[in-house]
Parts: sequence; C-alpha cells; structure tokens
Amino acid sequence: MNPLYKIRLAEPGDAEAIRAIRNDAIAHSTATWTTELVSPAAGRAWLADNLARRSAYVAEAGGQVAGYANWSPWRPKDGYRHTVEDSVYLDGAHQGRGLGARLLQALIAGAAASGAHVMMASIEATNTRSVDLHHRLGFEVVGTAREVGTKFGRWLDLTMMRLPLHPAALPGA
Repeated sequence: MNPLYKIRLAEPGDAEAIRAIRNDAIAHSTATWTTELVSPAAGRAWLADNLARRSAYVAEAGGQVAGYANWSPWRPKDGYRHTVEDSVYLDGAHQGRGLGARLLQALIAGAAASGAHVMMASIEATNTRSVDLHHRLGFEVVGTAREVGTKFGRWLDLTMMRLPLHPAALPGA
C-alpha cells in the first residue's frame, strides 16, 4: 500500500475527476451497467446528492483523485431506508495497491455512522477482484441472479453481497 494515499470526504471540486473515473468504467468495463456517459452537469448533480448525505469519499495521490467510493440508498421505497449500497471505483493506474479496501473501509464506517443498518453490494459476477474485496471486509454472498443485465453484447450475472452494520434490532425497538 502506498502511504501517500489520503482518504477523505469528497468535495465539490472533485466532480470532474470522479466523472472521468466513472466514464472510464462506463466505456471500458462491466462494473457499471450503463453505456450512457456522465455529462458534467449530471456529474455535479450526482456529487451534490452525495455531499448532502456525506456519502462520497475520494482517495488522493499527490493531490489528484485516484479513486472514489460512495454509498447510496439501496431501493427507493421507505421500507428499505436503513439499507444502503456501495460503489468503489479506482483509476486504472492505482488498482492493486490496497486502495479499494481503504476506500471501502471508510465507506462502511461512514454508512454505519449515518445510521444505516445493512450495506449491500451488487457486483458483476465475473468481477472476482471486487467480490474478493468485499468478502475480505466481511460481506457475505446472498445470491447470484443469472442474466439480469447486458452490456457489450453479452448477458451479465449479478452477485449480491451483504454486510450488517448494526445489531439486528428493529428500528425504534
């Protein structure tokens, strides 16, 4: 691990660097299941939503954003309000250095501090590096849904993983 990496909450000035990482993943990987690139305005709006809930983190290397992570509501209905979903993306030059784990650890701590009860991960099933990362940090596989998405002309399977953030007490109990 490179000690020069700094993990911090994202700031408005990080929008363009995060957008570049997101667009690279959209264009070149199955980590995100869309082909629609993020516009500057959409990137700023996405970051503003995350800044409002303090749910986006960046990894800096030499003052430059090397990766980002965020948690967001898992599903829109109020019954899911205590469940969040994580995303972790790194610039290709910074992969394989333990940075994804550091970002995910910060994300888990931030989501737990926000009051979230469970964190979910939705991972393209052949992305073994991401599945392994989540497993190392305590996530359990809860299932794989076969052929539920498509990108680059092929069907994609989705592995779902779960991490409890708090004891199993019901909200308000």
